[in-house]
Amino acid sequence: MIEFIAENLAPIMFASLIVFLLLGYPVAFSLAANGLLFFIIGVELAPLSDSINLSWPLLNALPDRFWGVMSNDTLLAIPFFTFMGIVLEKSGMAEDLLDTIGQLFGPIRGGLAYAVIFVGALLAATTGVVAASVIAMGLISLPIMLRYGYDRKVASGVIAASGTLAQIIPPSLVLIVLADQLGRSVGDMYAGALIPGLVLTGLYMVYILIMTILKRDSMPALPPEARTLGSGVTSLIIALIVAGAFAYAAHVYLYPTHGENADILGATVGVAFIYVVALLDRGLKINAMSRLAQQVIIVLIPPLALIFLVLGTIFLGIATPTEGGAMGAVGALIMAAAKGRLHMDVVRGALTATTRLSAFVLFILIGARVFSLTFYGVNGHLWVEHLLTAMPGGETGFLIAVNLLVFFLAFFLDFFELAFIIVPLLAPAADKLGIDLIWFGVLLGINMQTSFMHPPFGFALFYLRSVAAKVPYLDRLTGKTIQPVTTGQIYWGAVPFVGIQILMVALTIMFPQMVMHYKGTGPVVDPNTIKIEVPSFAPGGGLSLPDNGGGLGLPGGLQLPGDSPLDQKPADQGGGSQPQPAPSNDLSQPPSFGTGAQPQPAPSNDLSQPPSFK
Repeated sequence: MIEFIAENLAPIMFASLIVFLLLGYPVAFSLAANGLLFFIIGVELAPLSDSINLSWPLLNALPDRFWGVMSNDTLLAIPFFTFMGIVLEKSGMAEDLLDTIGQLFGPIRGGLAYAVIFVGALLAATTGVVAASVIAMGLISLPIMLRYGYDRKVASGVIAASGTLAQIIPPSLVLIVLADQLGRSVGDMYAGALIPGLVLTGLYMVYILIMTILKRDSMPALPPEARTLGSGVTSLIIALIVAGAFAYAAHVYLYPTHGENADILGATVGVAFIYVVALLDRGLKINAMSRLAQQVIIVLIPPLALIFLVLGTIFLGIATPTEGGAMGAVGALIMAAAKGRLHMDVVRGALTATTRLSAFVLFILIGARVFSLTFYGVNGHLWVEHLLTAMPGGETGFLIAVNLLVFFLAFFLDFFELAFIIVPLLAPAADKLGIDLIWFGVLLGINMQTSFMHPPFGFALFYLRSVAAKVPYLDRLTGKTIQPVTTGQIYWGAVPFVGIQILMVALTIMFPQMVMHYKGTGPVVDPNTIKIEVPSFAPGGGLSLPDNGGGLGLPGGLQLPGDSPLDQKPADQGGGSQPQPAPSNDLSQPPSFGTGAQPQPAPSNDLSQPPSFK
């Protein structure tokens, strides 16, 4: 029995960790305690198995591993993006966006649902925090949807699902962690995840469109009295056309001096122009634009500018993700100050939440380092690698098995736990199979997104449950009694969106170019056409490739210069009475060590005959 435990310590250790987690122990302490417990067991059982490489001095490596966690510059982006998201949530940006975009889409069926998805994508690109997005949209949009007769399941599902877009649309926190665990660039991970995130947003909208066709009464349009901004879509379209014209003109003007960056600079000029025009139109009461166009432009452009400040500088290579996060935090403070909502309570609350999340991530990482030290010491990584690479179906079988595993574990673990525990075990096997790790990371990120959505432990569902009405209440505008939203309605509303996320995983596997575009479209080089030429050294000394009439004379090989001592024929060793010539001061020729009295013959370059030693 002891020999069996010693030979199978890796799977026993992994199963014990799952048991610890299912029992509800904190993740960081479960990892550390499990690692230390099995370290002691492994040291005692090491003589019984060749697969255990543990000894007490190995614990001396822990301080260096802890320091590696604390000195990781990549993870410094997490507190910056967390702080930025919480400040923006407190600044009222989500409320303004939901109200304005809801008015824009209000005249069509499902307009509020489209607005929630659109704003969810914008909040994902500015905050990167799921909790902030779900809570903000649950507080603001859910009462309005219930007021105008939206189906409770659809309303709950679309709010929870739109909030989880912060998982996959940059600057997502989970993408930072995945890039760190996979040993890849955060910028590449962001670039690879951008298109899948936008496609997933589009799939949500397609689902709403289908529902408005199949169940016309489930999502009615806003009544005319609820459209406080009135109409004015034509005015908005004209304003966008004018902005596009200015952007193109600026692009043409700047292209000779700025090259490829002229398109981005031109777009910046066009957006800034229409924003200033909208501000002047409202401030001076010119009213050349409709109220709707004014509100959409004034409300929408600041978060778009913040997105460019963060993601644009990262994609252009101007800033690292950490620097982009720092600029985003400053931009969030400026936006909050511009709205008059920046005060010490906001800053204090944001700092408290940021510190709590950063400490949570740091302690999980430290626990994961303790666990991995023991797990690698019992060759657990090799056990996992052999188990996964031996899956039938090769790469496809591996991807199916891994995604099923992550989907199942997401019922019980959140994305941080999955990223720190499971991903380091999967990455070596994926790399060995030749799978691009950026693509693999984005695929896992989409899959982990379901951990927020599916019952019974989806955190997005818990966030929505905390802000949704639990008892009947009187609506302040209509005076009608609104029935509460039940937990069952929230759970059932999330199920279709979990299915959409699974569909997105399949699409990412079927169309990998959605992610692989991050590599760019540089020139393709054929390795067979590569010719390596090594230049020769200066003549008269050192090693030389070209034949100079002497030396070793080996075709294609290394040769010595013609005056090398290897080219000299040994002296005639027969005795003689003639004195040796006086030594010469010319050091360009090697000395002669002949024993006879006759002078040495001139050196020959013919090495076809062996030297004679007489």
